[in-house]
Amino acid sequence: MAKNPLLLVPNIITIARILAIIPIVWLVMQGDIVLRLVALIIYVIAAASDWLDGYLARAWNQYSPFGRMLDPIADKLLVGILIAALAWDGSFSGWDMIPACAILFREFFIPGLREFLGNIKVVLPVSWLAKWKTTIQLVALAVVLLERIVPGLGLVSDILLWLAAILTVWTGFQYLRASWPHLVEEQK
Repeated sequence: MAKNPLLLVPNIITIARILAIIPIVWLVMQGDIVLRLVALIIYVIAAASDWLDGYLARAWNQYSPFGRMLDPIADKLLVGILIAALAWDGSFSGWDMIPACAILFREFFIPGLREFLGNIKVVLPVSWLAKWKTTIQLVALAVVLLERIVPGLGLVSDILLWLAAILTVWTGFQYLRASWPHLVEEQK
């Protein structure tokens, strides 16, 4: 009998990453520097758990369809909801909203593209660069969180946010290009 996927340690970690979004966002929205530091600590743990759950799934051979489905959703929720909270609390300048919106656009568009392609039995594997894209996004948002705690990080956070957006758009373009023949072919 197959083990319940909810009881697999990597999936428990992924679910915890999703649940961590609630206190992270609540703490950020309080506007207090100490609470923002607590949010940053929880966020860094949640972001690091993305690596940990994958490592444990491989090391302990605890793969499941549920985990393969949930892990990228957890990443997108963590990034997307934190971007919304940081926009709400004024952490982003007007110019920062350009890369933030580019990241959000791609993070909604590509899963929709994957879902469409899945319906016609086409799989787009996750690229190596897309994994780095997620890492850069997570690091960039950590530095944006840190910017109010440690003054003088504005340029660093801007560079990381724009780098994350460029990688995000580029990997989105790569997926779109790879899927294009399946999007324009006549269905029989």
